[in-house]
Amino acid sequence: MARSSGKAGTGKPGGGGGKRRQVAALPWRGEGEALRVLLVSSRETRRWVIPKGWPMKDKADAAAAAQEAYEEAGVVGVIAEQPIGEYEYLKKLKSGAARLVKVDVYPLEVTTELQSWPEKGQRTLDWMTPVEAALAVQEPALRALIARFVGIALPEEERPALDPAPTPARVAFQRLRRRVTALWGRYRP
Repeated sequence: MARSSGKAGTGKPGGGGGKRRQVAALPWRGEGEALRVLLVSSRETRRWVIPKGWPMKDKADAAAAAQEAYEEAGVVGVIAEQPIGEYEYLKKLKSGAARLVKVDVYPLEVTTELQSWPEKGQRTLDWMTPVEAALAVQEPALRALIARFVGIALPEEERPALDPAPTPARVAFQRLRRRVTALWGRYRP
């Protein structure tokens, strides 16, 4: 499949300036009352997210999103060819810099759950009701996207106060605190 013009390579972390772009899968299964959405925990902050990653040079964006779902959650299925929307979040890059990243989201109807996959054991997986999934994610635009996709309305009074998404500085501080605590325990008499 050919990639859309003007998007090839723009999402790579080493690319040009401006916003970076990622692709994500929104794994789902079932119908009506049995409809469930799969969320995965992020490796760094353990927040609930959907499988996502950088576009792949040799794959269409939808196929790259499906690949991320396989690698991060061990699910395979039928991926939509067009995104249902997008959201933004702040990503800490390996260089330590923080970048605003735009994520295109592709629904993935899950047909198979694998016993083994590349990131098994690195993340927590949970099939949630649509309301649980929408309320579990921290990014307001992703929350709205999930609600819109599954056809639910989240009244203001049912929305819990959002914890602010961890900033790169907060994540770095948490890592440093864990290291200091570990070292302190090692060298205490």
